[in-house]
Amino acid sequence: MGSSKRNKIKKAFSPSHTDIPPAGSTQDDNDLMNDLLAELDSRDQTVQGESATVLAEMQAAADSEGIDKASGQKQDAKSRYQARQARKAAALAQNYAPSDPEADARLEKEAKQEEISIKRTCDEMGVQIHEINPDGHCLFSAIADQLAILDILPPAQANYVTVRIAASTYIFTHPNDFLPFLPCPGGEDGAGATDNTGLMTPRQFEQYCVTIRDTGAWGGEPEILALSKVYRVPIHVVQGGIPPVVVHDPLSTSQTHIGRDRKAVRISFHRRMYGLGEHYNSLRPKSGLTQVTDKIQSILS
Repeated sequence: MGSSKRNKIKKAFSPSHTDIPPAGSTQDDNDLMNDLLAELDSRDQTVQGESATVLAEMQAAADSEGIDKASGQKQDAKSRYQARQARKAAALAQNYAPSDPEADARLEKEAKQEEISIKRTCDEMGVQIHEINPDGHCLFSAIADQLAILDILPPAQANYVTVRIAASTYIFTHPNDFLPFLPCPGGEDGAGATDNTGLMTPRQFEQYCVTIRDTGAWGGEPEILALSKVYRVPIHVVQGGIPPVVVHDPLSTSQTHIGRDRKAVRISFHRRMYGLGEHYNSLRPKSGLTQVTDKIQSILS
């Protein structure tokens, strides 16, 4: 996303006193990586293949940089970061390479089992899956769809752009609530991972928030927690594992408590859907919201 577009979005949706500082000169490079990762979510196999090819080339470039380092050439922080991202991307890209029939059959079986498990829970709750476009923004789009249903956001603002900005702004303005749960960019073996108990530096934290706000980077637990706080609404995540429903409640310290008279955002989390990586969908009620709340309570109790 270009700087002019970023600034327009920031001006339209971000309160001036909570603005996240603009991205640095390396943001365009990071955007390319995030865009390619997002394209791996496409259901179009041609797009997947092209993205995987580019990511593989980036890995080759990272390997070349590693040779330079071995020969005594010192890498700057930007080069190290890009190398780490390229390695991560190459590992993901391998999922889209041709695999053996046994592995394909195993993945297909896991996906089917997950689908059955999630559908069973959805049927018990009285909700049904509303599919969200797998474009890298799925978590934010799914929550936006729910916020529109609950009349928390007007339809014109119920989109991933609004929700991304809300999540990133909240995280940025509440660093103590999120830093302990955000890994350093290089992971456990990265530079600085053993400093300050492995927490992100202020610059790394700022960059993380900018990435969540301005790119197609995938969202997860930190963003779900932030959005439950921003909109003061519980977020229930249906999944194929145990527990079948994970509750993020901004007004309760208990992960299993839910008020019978309260609205809630309901989304599903898929690890194997369509053979992709992680994906989120919106769960729309089959009938009235009151009946849905009562059924969820019976599952969680």
